[in-house]
Amino acid sequence: MYSFEQIRQQLVGAGFRATLQDEGVICIELSLEQGSRHQSIFLSELEDDDGRPYLRASTAVAPTTGLDARRALVFNWQSRVGYLAIGDLDGVPYLQLCENRPFEGLDAAEVHRLVLEIGGLGDRMERAMSADGDLL
Repeated sequence: MYSFEQIRQQLVGAGFRATLQDEGVICIELSLEQGSRHQSIFLSELEDDDGRPYLRASTAVAPTTGLDARRALVFNWQSRVGYLAIGDLDGVPYLQLCENRPFEGLDAAEVHRLVLEIGGLGDRMERAMSADGDLL
C-alpha cells in the first residue's frame, strides 16, 4: 500500500463498514460476538520526522476517569500488539489502544489483520475496564 487512499479503498472494497470517511481518516465499525458487541477503529495517516507515511490504527477503550493507571501500564508492558495512550474523544480524555505501521511493506492482509486485532483487543479491554459495558 502506497497511500492512505489505497488503504481506504481496499477496506471499503473488502466489505468493512465505514462510518466516517474524511480526508486522512476513516472509521471502521466492527461487529463482534455475532453482533452483540461493536468496536470503532479509527485509521489515520501520519508522518514520522523523516516524512515517511505511517498508518495509525486506534480504538477508544475507556474514559480515563477513575481508571487504574498502574493496570494500564502493566498491560502496556505485557502487550505484544499495540500500545496505550490518552486521546481526546468529544472533549473527554479516553484511554486509547493504538498501533502505528509504516506504509512501506503494508499489504491488504496486514491492514485487515491490524483492524481486526486492534478492534478485538480493544473490545476485550473495554469489557474488562467497564464491567462488561460496550460504550463505544
